[in-house]
Amino acid sequence: MKREVKNMNIFLVGYRCSGKTSVGKTLARKLHRPFADADEELVRENNMSISDMVAQHGWDYFRQQERAVIRQLSSFDNYVIATGGGAILNPDNITDMKNSGFVVWLKATARTIRYRILLDKITETQRPALTDKGLLEEIEDLLAIRNPLYEKAMDMSVETDTPDADGICDIILKNFKTG
Repeated sequence: MKREVKNMNIFLVGYRCSGKTSVGKTLARKLHRPFADADEELVRENNMSISDMVAQHGWDYFRQQERAVIRQLSSFDNYVIATGGGAILNPDNITDMKNSGFVVWLKATARTIRYRILLDKITETQRPALTDKGLLEEIEDLLAIRNPLYEKAMDMSVETDTPDADGICDIILKNFKTG
């Protein structure tokens, strides 16, 4: 049965470089909805990059700021919202997203994520490493922790190893009614 999402937000969750921003912009265009990127809002509101925020204030501060942004975005109606990869670490974020929208988990393998991170200059310069391990090991370890949280938060999941935002959006759109 298709879920009605008229006047509801659509939240995209998943690990960094899983396609949240690319798919989100495409989905928003297809649905004629506004798009918001939680990381971009966080950077704008704090007037500094995520890397600088973490370096100057620490991860706890960053997660508090992220919480405030998710709370704010959850108060909107009819948006497509790309969350930060770790937004699901706070149960209050999951509650807000589920109460105000439809949550889509964009899933990619650790190898795909590693490949995209290495190609993504924004990730390289603005998103700090999350551990002191090698990149692939860090991704695998964090996916082992986060995947159950993404699964708990999601209303549906879509594999994003194939970088086709239009095709991914079509899969998402088949799962709910918008009007």
